[in-house]
Amino acid sequence: MDSQNWKHSLLYITFLLAILHLTQNHFCHKLFFANQTVRVKKNPDLPLRFRSDGTFKILQVADMHYGTGTSVTRCRDVLASEFEFCSDLNTTRFLKRIILAENPDFLAFTGDNIFGSSSPDAAESLFRAFGPVMESGLPWAAVLGNHDQESTMDREELMSLISLMDYSVSQINPSDDDLINPSKGGVMTKIDGFGNYNLRVYGAPGSMLANSTVLNLFFLDSGDRSVYQGIRTYGWIKESQLNWLRRVSHEFQGQKRDPLHPTDAISTMKPPALAFFHIPIPEIPHLFYKEIIGQFQEAVACSRVNSGVLQAFVSMGDVKAVFIGHDHTNDFCGNLDGIWFCYGGGFGYHGYGKAGWPRRARIILAELQKGKKSWMDVQRIMTWKRLDDEKMSKIDEQILWQSR
Repeated sequence: MDSQNWKHSLLYITFLLAILHLTQNHFCHKLFFANQTVRVKKNPDLPLRFRSDGTFKILQVADMHYGTGTSVTRCRDVLASEFEFCSDLNTTRFLKRIILAENPDFLAFTGDNIFGSSSPDAAESLFRAFGPVMESGLPWAAVLGNHDQESTMDREELMSLISLMDYSVSQINPSDDDLINPSKGGVMTKIDGFGNYNLRVYGAPGSMLANSTVLNLFFLDSGDRSVYQGIRTYGWIKESQLNWLRRVSHEFQGQKRDPLHPTDAISTMKPPALAFFHIPIPEIPHLFYKEIIGQFQEAVACSRVNSGVLQAFVSMGDVKAVFIGHDHTNDFCGNLDGIWFCYGGGFGYHGYGKAGWPRRARIILAELQKGKKSWMDVQRIMTWKRLDDEKMSKIDEQILWQSR
């Protein structure tokens, strides 16, 4: 190649690099088709992993019951002195405040994110409800409750949209590969509902388990309303969902560890798991007669159908705590057969609550064990709640699980 052609080639490459640079800086989140702007989803830094200080913090938001995000959707069950200026915007303000106060690594929304009957446009309500977490740039995931689909979108459409929103790691359902059942000759099985998925949380950066799953987050669709034996009742988690969950859990038995550290190549213990869904299981009322941490203030609105969720969790052995919503003025944690079941407490102001009882959210903190040279597996899982009062009061701190 002569010197002149070489110079032309260099100029051409420089030109292409300049165009690429401009495109990345000015149009990185937009595509143009036939004069129409199509927005591209902003993705969080993945995979989910523990911080370099060995912690992973989750903010659970239960029952936002978001409407239109304006003064039209007024607050329910607040003091008379608070009512005049109270609306959906108080829910938005609370979400922004608690994100700043707790600086979580991840947010889990456990259903009734919008209040369908107060949402003329479901998509618009979803964008307004999740606006603060999308603005934060933090990864987040959601499941549906029994009110989300009462507007202009069905449950599949809602989960599809949620999965496409900025920084969301929500999934409509497991991938096709995850639904293949080896026990049935590799035949793909159908799974009930929309919003069943597993999120892996990896070890701390630079640690021996940086490339290994040390915590699993299971999300399940508990449904909305159904009819059982001619009686109208709340939805429940179906057998197909539990079968999928068992297979996922089993895959982590003796998972391979970082090959750079052959002495720790195989773990005989499955990583601990946390589960998130909306409607409580039928065993929750039994906790009224047991020791709990928090307040049991209303009857448990569960399904008449007991599909064996508790037995499935016990048999799996890795689920250490379950986080639910639905009953807004219950905010307690109670233990059933060695597994903690915790309510988030009502978060949203347009949903029912109790006057003089602040809206609240739950925090879950997982901490790693410190080895001689590196962070290791999860050592402890804790929880507490934050109130939407002047001091963002922290209450009911407790240990849910710790390794032996």
